[in-house]
Amino acid sequence: MLAKFPVGDKVICTPRSIVRYVENRLSSSRMFGYSPASHVVDIVSILDQFFVYHPEPWQDRDWARLSGLPLEEVWFQAADGARLFGWYVEAQADRPAILWCHGNAGNVIHRLENLKLLYQIGLSVFLFDYRGYGRSQGRPSEEGLYQDALGAHDYLTRTRMIRPERIVFFGRSLGAAVAGELAVQKPAAGLILESSFPSIEAVAKFHYGGLPVHWLLGADFTLIDRLPQLSLPKLIIHGDKDDIIPIELGRQVFEAAKPPKSFYVIPGADHNNTYQVGGTAYFRRWAEFVQAALQS
Repeated sequence: MLAKFPVGDKVICTPRSIVRYVENRLSSSRMFGYSPASHVVDIVSILDQFFVYHPEPWQDRDWARLSGLPLEEVWFQAADGARLFGWYVEAQADRPAILWCHGNAGNVIHRLENLKLLYQIGLSVFLFDYRGYGRSQGRPSEEGLYQDALGAHDYLTRTRMIRPERIVFFGRSLGAAVAGELAVQKPAAGLILESSFPSIEAVAKFHYGGLPVHWLLGADFTLIDRLPQLSLPKLIIHGDKDDIIPIELGRQVFEAAKPPKSFYVIPGADHNNTYQVGGTAYFRRWAEFVQAALQS
């Protein structure tokens, strides 16, 4: 079974459930006279939806009032035209802006507590939902998420007219790969990667004894291939008790990255509570990195 978390991200996949699903699909193919080979692409696509992406439906409430944040509702287009939703909170017009690519589960609602704490240290933040998450339209895919992040960057730079040298990309978990690809395509002052992993393949092999589970998935999210191309300042954050993306994988991300870079380990933190366990020291490290990145 998949690990359940009320807030945060989830395990990418479990081999037993993948095998059961494939067996059922192939059995159905034979029963109705279809060639099993004709379902390979369909199976891979559906497996991605089941085991990589875990969006939660939107809950229509007054989130600005409940959070106490000046949430600005933003509708914008991904680079390929998909209609997406996000929240923008502005600390001050001249403050650094964080472009936040979240993880594989939930939606922007589940990041409100963290969003408020970033805002309280003087950061403007654009937190958006990928296609198929929350109010955003469409169906998630690896290429689709990359297109979504490009659209978010265009919103900040073209609609809000924020200069790239004032923007820091932030990616958590699956979103780290999205932010890494965005940094290859678009300029920014810095890049923060939290609870990140080298690739879907690396996660699958770590959890499942080297079994090639990733062969059954279409998504790759090879952050490790992008990091050697990036010369901007990087802060890589990981909890040493992370049981979804173990710290060993976070160290691989750090080792693959070009300087300038720093690795910040949060003792006692797991995958979804880094900012809570890290507390004041966590947000101090954030503020110091962002300030240094904007001055570099």
